[in-house]
Amino acid sequence: MTPMPDRGHSNRAAARLSKTILALAAATALVVMAALPQPVRAGEVPAFAVDAAWPKPLPNNWIIGQVGGITADSKGNIWVVHRPRSLTDDEKGAALTPPRSKCCVSAPPVLEFDADGNLLRSWGGPGEGYEWVGREHGIEVDDKGFVWLTGNADNDNVVMKFSADGKFVMQIGKIAPTKGSNDTTQLGKPAETAVDNAANEIYIADGYGNRRVIVFDATTGAYKRHWGAYGNKPNDDKQAAYDPKAPVSQQFGNPVHCVKVSNDGFVYVCDRINNRMQVFKKDGSFVTEWFYEKNTLGNGAVWDVAVWPDPKQSYLLSADGENNEIRILKRDDGSVVGSFGRSGRNAGQFHWIHAMAIDTKGNVYTAEVDTGKRIQKFKLTSDALK
Repeated sequence: MTPMPDRGHSNRAAARLSKTILALAAATALVVMAALPQPVRAGEVPAFAVDAAWPKPLPNNWIIGQVGGITADSKGNIWVVHRPRSLTDDEKGAALTPPRSKCCVSAPPVLEFDADGNLLRSWGGPGEGYEWVGREHGIEVDDKGFVWLTGNADNDNVVMKFSADGKFVMQIGKIAPTKGSNDTTQLGKPAETAVDNAANEIYIADGYGNRRVIVFDATTGAYKRHWGAYGNKPNDDKQAAYDPKAPVSQQFGNPVHCVKVSNDGFVYVCDRINNRMQVFKKDGSFVTEWFYEKNTLGNGAVWDVAVWPDPKQSYLLSADGENNEIRILKRDDGSVVGSFGRSGRNAGQFHWIHAMAIDTKGNVYTAEVDTGKRIQKFKLTSDALK
């Protein structure tokens, strides 16, 4: 009698063979995947979509001109300083005598919005006890709610400090001629400020006239320290026009256009015309520099920088007003991992993007000068804050 085949044994052997084949296939796949560049996981790099409905229409027949500065406060509100004197007669027709048209009149220079685009507060301009700047430029709001303003017209060699409702508090420098990049009392058309809240110090990108970063006590206005490019003593010698083929400049160009301070004590400075960002420690010692779009001429490629609000502050966003884009940079090495925007007039495009801000939720706000004259909001669409 012919023995019957052991079907149970055959099935078990087939199962073992199948498992072995699957294991080998999985191992082979892992080897192949390891050899290939790995895609960035969703949420690792910030991504944005323009909110074309932000902000909401202004009241009182108001219009804004060139927007020199924009910042986000600790409450998530957005502060703007614009330039009423940049409005043309056809834009401010209702303010002329006699009125030229039904619209419009200038809004006050300082405006506060919430994240939904509602106007919360407005003030600014000449007042008793202080001299207002000739051309509004930068704005910063510290954790105590004080508002810091700069200007860059001739003799706008001051930084002004106001309360949140526009009451004058303090002034560093004077509306008077500059005294050069090593004077410790007078500024040189400062572009932007950054407040180190923990140390109670204000850092000033100084600026359109001088070639330095200078630091003062944020309460008393007492001078602390200053430095130029590479942490060296700045000078005001005439510089050759930027040439991408020439050796890199050992001095900042004009303007020194931005300054930001990270939570771990690094200071980021925009050397706009020289297409570079320089990084320092708080004492002014040089750490490194990064170049972007080195062949850019005109007004340069590094206009502003903002620090990403995740716990590690993993990224920097850098505004480029000549190429009209925002670059997303890894903060640890300055490498570019993304960008958005281009030259144009449509929502999401830019004409001379001049300044930018990021709120605590990762939304980006931008300000445009020249004929751009607008602010925009870009909503975070990725999980980059996790």
